[in-house]
Amino acid sequence: MKNVYFLSDFGDSEVYAGVVRSVLRQLAPHARVVDLAHQLPPGDLRHAAYQLYAALPYLQKGSLLLAVVDPGVGGPRRALYLEGEKLGYILPDNGIFTLAQQLDPPQKAWRLQPERFAGEVSGTFHARDVFAPAAAHLARGLPPRALGEEVDPDSLVRLPLEISDSDAGEIITFDRFGNALSNLRPSRLPEAVHIAGRRIVFECCYTAVPAGEAVAYLGSAGLVEVGVRDGSAREKLKLYQGAPLGLHWSEEEPPPLEFD
Repeated sequence: MKNVYFLSDFGDSEVYAGVVRSVLRQLAPHARVVDLAHQLPPGDLRHAAYQLYAALPYLQKGSLLLAVVDPGVGGPRRALYLEGEKLGYILPDNGIFTLAQQLDPPQKAWRLQPERFAGEVSGTFHARDVFAPAAAHLARGLPPRALGEEVDPDSLVRLPLEISDSDAGEIITFDRFGNALSNLRPSRLPEAVHIAGRRIVFECCYTAVPAGEAVAYLGSAGLVEVGVRDGSAREKLKLYQGAPLGLHWSEEEPPPLEFD
């Protein structure tokens, strides 16, 4: 049984995600569809790219990942199947894979050609008409070459964003609690973070500071985050996507972090 992880910006109050799941289950009844995340901010590719990056280390090897945040649906952007060492990815070529490819670089890529495997294609619902059928056929063992032409993995669209181990970076996006999620994966813990004209102390967790105070910490994805205990860093610090931040160390260097 092959897992098909499904991530989208579809909402629970509409039928879109449920219809995609139904198509998958009809075409590949033995595949296990796992809802990874839905209701992502509509069309927000930076946020979606972060979600894929954060989830990827915990997904079962050999599975498929169907990721549909597709503001360019119906336009010239390509529909792709990517084959990494860990997972296969069915997604639009719009930069959504920018961060995940640092963890699982695509070895091969194919441009999906729905005339080979799908029926009538809507101009607004490629998740149902293109991506779900492609994922189902792949889950059933159809070779990628049957779905489209092979293309150069280096031709993928990329967002101007990368995970960095430097001491200066930016805010990628925010979670629903208002925590600011950065692109910095430090090799050693800093003493403080400088952002929005403020010096924010670096601690282990939210509870290390009083309620209402800002704090920086190492988030669950191994990246530096900025939060406010019992509040929203986005609102209190007036932060935004792309806001610059820098890490600060004292004169005495702490030991380096160790990652598995």
